[in-house]
Amino acid sequence: MKNTNAERELAFDFLRVTEAAAIESAKTMGQGDRKHSDHVAVEAMRLVMDQVPMQGRIVIGEGERDEAPMLYIDEEVGGADFPNDVRSKFPEVDIAVDPLEGTNLCALGASNAIAVLAAAERGGLLNAPDMYMDKIVVGPSCKGSVDIEAPVAENLRNIARRLGRDVDDLTVVCLDRDRHRQLIADVRAAGARIRLISDGDLSTAISAAVAGTNIHALMGIGGAPEGVITAAAMKCLNGEIQAKLVFDHERLGVDKDKIPPIDQLMKRINSMGITDTNKIYDTNDLAPGKKIIFAATGVTDGSLLKGVRFFGEGKRTHSVVMTTETKSIRFVDTVHVEGGPDAVIRF
Repeated sequence: MKNTNAERELAFDFLRVTEAAAIESAKTMGQGDRKHSDHVAVEAMRLVMDQVPMQGRIVIGEGERDEAPMLYIDEEVGGADFPNDVRSKFPEVDIAVDPLEGTNLCALGASNAIAVLAAAERGGLLNAPDMYMDKIVVGPSCKGSVDIEAPVAENLRNIARRLGRDVDDLTVVCLDRDRHRQLIADVRAAGARIRLISDGDLSTAISAAVAGTNIHALMGIGGAPEGVITAAAMKCLNGEIQAKLVFDHERLGVDKDKIPPIDQLMKRINSMGITDTNKIYDTNDLAPGKKIIFAATGVTDGSLLKGVRFFGEGKRTHSVVMTTETKSIRFVDTVHVEGGPDAVIRF
């Protein structure tokens, strides 16, 4: 991404990518098959992404090449319809994707499922391992006031002070997991309100950085790849994320067959250049890029984005597109018309 015009053009190309994934996955909403919902989102995202004029490389995606047929880590994407001599002149872009963040939410017809993508210049996004990460996310007003290693009550007091309100006016969101029993107890003991979610900490983290959503912080353990995508959004929204990789499997409370053994995990992260297992990552560590694009489209209705709506002659999507270079945040309401010249456009 060499200039502002190129970034602006790519931003709207990426909007088409997330819209396509959201539309296809929304068709499966409530059918109870999360794998199918994810599969159609991946296929739609990959198809449109290949039409984007770029030299793209997936740094966070659906897994390793032997685990995923497409959108896998290190896969080259973009510019498929162009000859090699033309494609070689396109911008080099690192891409992090979650074609359907909240697969269970979509399968159940629950709120806050989104299709999301973040992009930056080469090296602009941390190649995070597919493991767990402890996170705290706050908006611009509270930037610099929290410490992931501080007691929960202290962080909440600092957030309240920055916002000019009492702790009992705050709403903290975290995943409803057994591993968060102590966190939930600490938030309640401090006097703050709490909203427990079944899935989708990425979309909720973004909401925490947007005024008016009545979400003031996200806390707790979720996926590390989602943490990187969240950091990309925070760079655009001027919010903050702090994070630490979690290696304590007992603390996670996850079945051992669902997570790799520690020795295998350590080998994986060392190969990615991560040597300090106690490192506290900030926003710039996770998303160091200077030119970042973030795009997300609602699949089901949520606190920030509306879900896909279908009507006889087409469909309607609601998205957000953000860039650091142009310092713009656009909410995009798109009607996709499929009928002929007599189609009725519904708003």
